[in-house]
Amino acid sequence: MKVRLKDRYDSLCEIASARGLDIENIKEKLKKQVIELPSWAVGNSGTRYGTFREQGAARHIWDKIDDCAEIQRVLGVCPVMASHVCWDKTEDGRYAPVREYAQEKGLRIGTLHPNTFLGQEYRFGSICSPQPETREMVRKHLLECVDIAREMGSKCIGMWVADGTNYPGQDSLRERKHRLYEGLKVLYDAMDDDMRMLLEYKPFEPFFYTTDVCDWGVSMLNCQKLGPRAKVLVDLGHHLHGVNVEHIVSTLLDEGMLGGFHFNNHRYADDDLITGTVQPFDLFMIYKEIIDAELDGLDTDITYMLDQSHNIEPSIEGIIYSVMNIQTSLAKALMIDRKALREAQENYDVIMANKILMEAFETDVEPLLAVVREEMGLEDVDPIANYRRGGYAEKIARERGNTGINTLGG
Repeated sequence: MKVRLKDRYDSLCEIASARGLDIENIKEKLKKQVIELPSWAVGNSGTRYGTFREQGAARHIWDKIDDCAEIQRVLGVCPVMASHVCWDKTEDGRYAPVREYAQEKGLRIGTLHPNTFLGQEYRFGSICSPQPETREMVRKHLLECVDIAREMGSKCIGMWVADGTNYPGQDSLRERKHRLYEGLKVLYDAMDDDMRMLLEYKPFEPFFYTTDVCDWGVSMLNCQKLGPRAKVLVDLGHHLHGVNVEHIVSTLLDEGMLGGFHFNNHRYADDDLITGTVQPFDLFMIYKEIIDAELDGLDTDITYMLDQSHNIEPSIEGIIYSVMNIQTSLAKALMIDRKALREAQENYDVIMANKILMEAFETDVEPLLAVVREEMGLEDVDPIANYRRGGYAEKIARERGNTGINTLGG
């Protein structure tokens, strides 16, 4: 480690000691962090208006696995790849080879995502559609997804039900509510006992008058009705302006209903961009609530995933940067002097309570993460520098050109 970085690390150790924190325990928690990589984020993707093609973008599932393995090489905390049935089909329709090739590359398949949004048949929705033939088609698709999950070795199915209406009077809202539960129950009942479902929510888009799973309350209500293997998934971009996401996280943790995250960014709407680039304090506060819940003995068995669509930046570097920002947020949340914070809260000392949080948020944790990466055996403590120096981007640009597959956008 460079001398200046070592001096900063020694200073950080002194700060941790003054706050009554065990730096070795913090390092272990950072080493055990696991972030699932989205297979779809390394292909060409964009907006509803078009796609900017990227040199070296993944052409098929095998390229995606290679790219995720490269990301894991420089980060060390991403040994899992989330998959989407829309874009991860093999040439012969078999999925076991996907699992096997991922294992060869040091990865395993994580959350499997069914398709409830891509296709002309979803004009009026999927499992909530008023068309019986569409609902029956989706029912068969969900049963097929359970078989695919088994074949890929996945133990988690992530459901984003992209259903809703565009106009008042278009459909019966209560009937759609019933169809939603009935459709989800088909999937839930078909899953193995060691599988679980994560139900995502979103206030709007692709429909704009009503959304059938519009917020965490609707998601939690359905999960509670389904059973203990169904939990709520929080996508950081799926909230209206001003919503306090860490408050939602705290409530779900307290109810034992938080199952997973989709990490991305949020400025105006669901942008699916690099997480932590606009509202890093929110990400820090989310981890603060998770750590508090863990310290209180609550269930924190949470699946952490990226859900991103890189449009103008190099996709692999965008993913690496997102994970680095997540690591930084966790490290800062672990640096909170919780004893002092509790005392300030008990004394109704509003200023000091906030000041304690801000001190942790403003703590320089870069040297801590550098030591963690060094102790994990990574080649460089700067993952982006590690990636750029490795020559992988140049290699895939030569081999693949700009003919990568489209996942999102035009």
